Amino acid sequence: MWFAVCGFTVPADSLTTTNLKLQTRMYLTFAWRYFRAKKSANAINIIAWVTVAVIAFATCCQVLVLSVFNGFEDLVKSLYSSFYTDIKVLPATGKTFLLTADQIATLKKFPSVENLSLVAEEKALLKNQDAQTVVYLKGVDDNYEKVSGVAAKTNRGRYFTGTTGDPELVAGSGIQNAVAINVNPALPSDPLTVILPKKNSLNNDPLQSLSEGTLKAAGVFTIQQEFDDRYAITNIGFVKQQMSFAADEYSAVEIKLREKTIPEEEKNKLALLLGKGYKVQTKYEQNTSLYNTMKLEKWAIYAVLTLILIIAAFNMISALTMLVLEKKKDISVLQSMGVNKPGILKIFLSEGLLLGCIGTITGISMATIICLLQVKFKLVKLQGGSFLLDYFPVKLIATDFLLVAFTATAIAFAAAWFPAKKASNQNFELR
Repeated sequence: MWFAVCGFTVPADSLTTTNLKLQTRMYLTFAWRYFRAKKSANAINIIAWVTVAVIAFATCCQVLVLSVFNGFEDLVKSLYSSFYTDIKVLPATGKTFLLTADQIATLKKFPSVENLSLVAEEKALLKNQDAQTVVYLKGVDDNYEKVSGVAAKTNRGRYFTGTTGDPELVAGSGIQNAVAINVNPALPSDPLTVILPKKNSLNNDPLQSLSEGTLKAAGVFTIQQEFDDRYAITNIGFVKQQMSFAADEYSAVEIKLREKTIPEEEKNKLALLLGKGYKVQTKYEQNTSLYNTMKLEKWAIYAVLTLILIIAAFNMISALTMLVLEKKKDISVLQSMGVNKPGILKIFLSEGLLLGCIGTITGISMATIICLLQVKFKLVKLQGGSFLLDYFPVKLIATDFLLVAFTATAIAFAAAWFPAKKASNQNFELR
């Protein structure tokens, strides 16, 4: 439908849009004036400002906590990325699988595969004279440093795994401390002894089912305590020989994908290519418990801080209820001017949303400033002398801001509903 307005023909939907904008502006104007106006009871102003302050504090804390968790999550992922590869192929059952030369060649030619490394891994006993410790001995080929970041994290000695006949060992820093491994070329290096179980040994004598080999220490890596205390890396030929592996037998294949590939999609393609005897895992699936724990902790803290917003909501209910009582005459005047119940409801809902928005914008702004200062100047330090970093890492993510803003606004709306509903149900009474 069309209407004539001031000599012009205007579409009906344009009038509706204009009317909505005018109504929204009117509700916000009333809300802003009620917020700023001097009240007969000073307590109303105090409660309103306390509500804004609590919302600002809670939203600021939420953004800060989420940003710190994001920072630590990125840090942990970067550390674990140094050890875990993009894709890992494991046996579907048992500890080993057979992989022929043709299958390996097919994997190498796969479009998304940049490089791959063959692995033979088993738990072993590492001895240096009287000192000994249990390690996960990982035998790798020459491609391992191209698919993993362990070589880059080798900070003492050098990354070198030797040959089948002359194996060398790169151990985690925790293992170095446990068995006093020396990687200083200026000092004589003690030979290390490694004891491994033989595969499918039928000998009744337990000692005959074990193999004992000697290797030299080449270097020490430092990534993260979980890896530093457990893993030692050496030549794959040596491990296969000690454990009596078949020529085509391996424990795993670790794969590095090309850039701009989606691991989940490539995982499914590789699983179809290899068949049922193999289990293909992404980097996330190789350590699901860690990532799930980190997410759970993050959202648990977020839920606790949301309780502060709920407490602020009770203050808002009190402030708005007292405002409704004070503005009884104003409500009656508005009713006499033709404002209906939904209109009164929207005015006081706007008042609650105004309190929530002021608090939310203030809190998010404060958190953003603090995070940017932390990123630039590293103001808040970590205690304990961590060798990785000595400050709290932070990372700002847009979705966190949207989530915090939505949560605060939703709680403010819910808290404002009850006083606003009471205001709209007030009987017309003008004296």
